[in-house]
Amino acid sequence: MAMTSIDINLDELKQAKLLAGTTSNRETVALALRTLIAVRRQPAAVERIIGRNFEPDQTDAPG
Repeated sequence: MAMTSIDINLDELKQAKLLAGTTSNRETVALALRTLIAVRRQPAAVERIIGRNFEPDQTDAPG
């Protein structure tokens, strides 16, 4: 893991820790990064799902 130094708004960090239920700054920043990545990737994943062609036997929904 890379070690880096960044300036972070302490009020925002405190709010993020409360919202996330995290206790350390490192844990909070790591969760924030993972969340950002997941949120930004979500539209592409939805588009891939929408674009799939399912065979009738691949769905559980009544036809």
